[in-house]
Amino acid sequence: MTQNNKMSLTTRIMLGMVTGVFLGLLFQFILGNKEDVLIPLGLFDLAVKGFFVDGLFHIGGQIFIASLKMLVVPLVFISLVCGTCSLSDPKKLGRLGGKSIALYLTTTAIAITVAISLALLVSPGVGYDVPTEAAFDAKQAPTLTQVIINMFPTNPINAMAEGNMLQVIVFALLFGIAMALSGEPGKRVAKVFDDLNTVVLKLVTILMNLAPIGVFCLMAKLFTTIEMGLILGLAKYFFTVLAALFIHALINYSALLKVLTGLSPVTFLTKMKDACMFAFSTSSSSATMPVTLETATKKLGAHNSVASFTVPLGATINMDGTAIMQGVATVFIAQVFAVDLTISDYLMVILTATLASVGTAGVPGVGLIMLAMVLNQVGLPVEGIAIIMGVDRLLDMTRTAVNVTGDCMVTCVVAKSENEFDTHVFNDPNAAKALEKID
Repeated sequence: MTQNNKMSLTTRIMLGMVTGVFLGLLFQFILGNKEDVLIPLGLFDLAVKGFFVDGLFHIGGQIFIASLKMLVVPLVFISLVCGTCSLSDPKKLGRLGGKSIALYLTTTAIAITVAISLALLVSPGVGYDVPTEAAFDAKQAPTLTQVIINMFPTNPINAMAEGNMLQVIVFALLFGIAMALSGEPGKRVAKVFDDLNTVVLKLVTILMNLAPIGVFCLMAKLFTTIEMGLILGLAKYFFTVLAALFIHALINYSALLKVLTGLSPVTFLTKMKDACMFAFSTSSSSATMPVTLETATKKLGAHNSVASFTVPLGATINMDGTAIMQGVATVFIAQVFAVDLTISDYLMVILTATLASVGTAGVPGVGLIMLAMVLNQVGLPVEGIAIIMGVDRLLDMTRTAVNVTGDCMVTCVVAKSENEFDTHVFNDPNAAKALEKID
């Protein structure tokens, strides 16, 4: 057995992440203000940016993300069909949906409340000079009515090809219900889907073991190209958002989990490590979904009949991390432009951001669209978004990790309430190692 196999997956991912960050910062130091630097190797020269950053790191990172995204639609569709067709009580779907959406909206409202409170305490925008070139083109957000209509696909195959997760979820639910009501033919098809589910989950496991390389490439490129000067200039805003994210992930989620289920928050957070590192490195809840679903079922003990519904739904509408950014950004922009917001304005921000998390579900660039909606609602200049966009990349990575943690927390709560939860798996420390093995 090689040393690579002896090392845990968590350790290998962390090693890849740290090495990538170090190498990226080293390359940024070497490049300085230059377009590129050549490293002499005797017979030929290697370009730091051209060969490594835009070449090896870019290719490796994008292949890793593409591989994860490749699995999202088949994994969600197959898992959700398997979970739905196994439900003995059709009314259970209604309960699952009601509980999940209510919890996701509640955590989003709590998140933005914490963010606004912390930002008002810290005042990150006081004394900040407004850049004269600040400009931002806000895209129009779809109405809630349009989102509800668009949830139902006219062409399910096209919905899968485009990765429209709400439409895939709806079609999978209807297909699973039809299988459950079809008697013997439905049972025969269910066996095929069970086998497909096993194969897809094996593919997820294989890709997870290749994750350290992908994480290394993503971190190396990011920290070579990231502008550290912008972060220093917006340090107060940057660290206020980070603090709010950590408070929500470590305190709010832990309190909700303990109160609603009695489960140990320490055990929960410990088993979330791999999924959070995936989310941090990919900066995409959708790309992390295969890992999130595996974590919820194999590590935390939620049954697939619940997790296959709550995890894809959460990846689509659960935007606690984004809501935190919006709360701090609203206070920051108001202070920068010297606009006094009233208590009713802040309450409107909380309500708008909470409802917008569903109303803009599945829309590209959803975070900035939601923020534009919030700013317009309270009369703040949308141009303020341009000020914070430069530091949003690192914050986006962190809030994705928070969103994924929220998806799994809600999954545990809903599964426990439906008696579809294996407490032995949750408390078993060896269950955390199951995803690191390839049979």
